[in-house]
Amino acid sequence: MDQDSLKKMAAEHAVSFVKPEMTVGLGTGSTAKYAIEKIGELYRGGKLEGIKGIATSEWSRKLAEENRIPVSTLDNDPEIDITIDGADEVDSILNLIKGGGGAHLREKIVAQATKKQIIVVDESKISEYLGEKWAVPVEVIEMAIQPVSLFIRKIGGKPKLRMKKNNEPFRTDEGNLILDCDFGIIKNPEALSELLKTKAGVVEHGIFENLTDIVIIASAEGIKTLGKKK
Repeated sequence: MDQDSLKKMAAEHAVSFVKPEMTVGLGTGSTAKYAIEKIGELYRGGKLEGIKGIATSEWSRKLAEENRIPVSTLDNDPEIDITIDGADEVDSILNLIKGGGGAHLREKIVAQATKKQIIVVDESKISEYLGEKWAVPVEVIEMAIQPVSLFIRKIGGKPKLRMKKNNEPFRTDEGNLILDCDFGIIKNPEALSELLKTKAGVVEHGIFENLTDIVIIASAEGIKTLGKKK
């Protein structure tokens, strides 16, 4: 079975946690796409009556609407029952790096409003420590890009402005820029998270610590599930 088929299987397994009348956070990215499509299929088939979706990006909102999932907002539904999303890297205690698609600000807002956060990944995203495979996306307002870049270097990171294929800077749904910051292996994600929050101009970063309840992994051996350690 190829990687896409495994991701689809894992995403659809995650959807089995969704029940009628739930408010559901809709993630962003290639794995979340399969989950949104399955939720839409079940909703249209009458098996998930009364659900409402909360999008983590303009991309996921449009995909939900294409699949005829009723879309709400946090203004109307500030508490979310379950969110299904992906991640770029998952460490051994279920901390995450997210933001490869540039949606980590809205994804974190939704995650913090969620009772049960389910992350779906393929096995290549699993690491002992964050930073082994992925840089930390840091969303920054435009006027602060140079001061924040200098700050990142002073605390041991290597910032790189994210660019699009047309050589224009990548902009988030809020119109901000992203610095992809290589900190190497991150043994204390919580400390780095708190440090990044101290710099004015940093809107949000892609370290998600203590926000994940279940990780569903698509592997060559099939589907594996990891739960939060009590």
